[in-house]
Amino acid sequence: MTEHHPHQFERGTDGPKVIVVGVDGSDSSLRAAAYAAGLARRQRALLALVYIQPVMAAGAALGVPVAATTDEIAEDLVRQIREGTEQVKGIFDVRWEFHTFHGDPYNGLVSAADQLKADAVVVGASEQAGHRIIGSVAIRLVKAGRWPVTVVP
Repeated sequence: MTEHHPHQFERGTDGPKVIVVGVDGSDSSLRAAAYAAGLARRQRALLALVYIQPVMAAGAALGVPVAATTDEIAEDLVRQIREGTEQVKGIFDVRWEFHTFHGDPYNGLVSAADQLKADAVVVGASEQAGHRIIGSVAIRLVKAGRWPVTVVP
């Protein structure tokens, strides 16, 4: 008698199916998005571009229109992504989605990767000098050890 076991999905066995990339408009995040797009195209994976909208309670308390500013950044990122994909349509096609999450960059990317069932995470190297001392988002993601993380300079 042969036992029948239903097929169990195993993460990462056939290459990544969902690649999450953090974008914030910085040069390094745009390079990370370009790298992740190439990886997604080659792996036939879904590219999930994620913008983390900062939550600035102090700024909001002072009447600073934080939400409007971060919404404008998100809209500008989507516009740039759409323009870029139109320019290479038919030559370099990749399935992509744009998502906005709220919070600090590290926790926002962790939430995004979990909710989107990421198989890989791509981020740009930090451009802030202080991160060499206290640790960048990229280093914290690597240390979390939950997904393969690629850091693009």
